[in-house]
Amino acid sequence: MSRPNTQSMKPATAAKKLDVYLPATPAEFQENPITRDQLAELQANPPQWLQDLRKNGPHPKNLVAAKLSVSIAGLARGGVTEALTTEQINALIEEMPDWLAAERESFQNVLREERRIKALHADKPRKN
Repeated sequence: MSRPNTQSMKPATAAKKLDVYLPATPAEFQENPITRDQLAELQANPPQWLQDLRKNGPHPKNLVAAKLSVSIAGLARGGVTEALTTEQINALIEEMPDWLAAERESFQNVLREERRIKALHADKPRKN
């Protein structure tokens, strides 16, 4: 009798899907493959460790960049190479160093240009 094949993923993939920084997760999470059912359960009913990580961090670079309103490349240009906690992110926003202000402005310009180009393409009739 064959068992149903349950797909699993590496802990790094699961952490990415949960928007958490893998090294900050419990050892049990880091060391074992995660099934799709387990991932769905973590998303539906996050345990305390997951709630705490999402609230306080440390956060992965993509979330740090989003919270700071900059690109991931902008983080690197600003010298931010490690995961940051919510407290560290808030301190950076409060301090607003020159690099952060410049990267925010640059990022907003890129977003404006992307919206402009998208609007131009939306106005053009499609060829069949």
